Amino acid sequence: MSAADTQRLLARYGVSVLPALPAPDPDAAVRAAERLGFPVALKPTAAHLRHRADLGGVRLELGSETELRRAYAELTDYLGRPEELGLVVQRMAPRGVDTVVRAAIDPAAGAVLSFGLAGAPSELLGDTAHGLVPVTGRDAAELIRSIRTAPLLFGWRGSKPVDTAALEELLLRVSRLVDDQPEMVAVDLEPVVVAQQGLSVLGASARLAPPPPRTDLGPRHMPAY
Repeated sequence: MSAADTQRLLARYGVSVLPALPAPDPDAAVRAAERLGFPVALKPTAAHLRHRADLGGVRLELGSETELRRAYAELTDYLGRPEELGLVVQRMAPRGVDTVVRAAIDPAAGAVLSFGLAGAPSELLGDTAHGLVPVTGRDAAELIRSIRTAPLLFGWRGSKPVDTAALEELLLRVSRLVDDQPEMVAVDLEPVVVAQQGLSVLGASARLAPPPPRTDLGPRHMPAY
């Protein structure tokens, strides 16, 4: 699905994605920032760069036109031409814990909802929790508490706890979306920044396809991961 269609569908389920405006050149980036309001973030959306924080391709807290133009020049000098990067400008979200919410069709189990922290915890260490769709409120609460890095959400080493109630509500809404739409074979919300109050979905993608046929008629069980 296109980004616009994905956002419209998510909005029907009460999930809003923080607006991002295209920045094909520095002047367009400045106009986008003025429309959204400073401070802003500048980031690429190209598939090979998306969610690659290790490459230094995301610039945050750009508070003025001068800072934005400087960041634009640095990124294009470092990573390539603007048309190859798919640069966008996005309003800054409140700081918090970066998480990932996904849903996908498992051939054995059906629709599966997954949750983890963004970056190395889920990608490198496999610290991701899974549950069958539809999930209940209790399921959602257990999902976010079952990952090994869950203490980061609840005030680890003196940090402020984040809004886990809002996170549980988001999991329920994504579960409802996938349960309602059998042709929705993949949903990816990344990152979801969970702050002390509320959360911000900064990126979203979705994929539609004919749902795979089910050959079993019995209850579904979670496969071993």
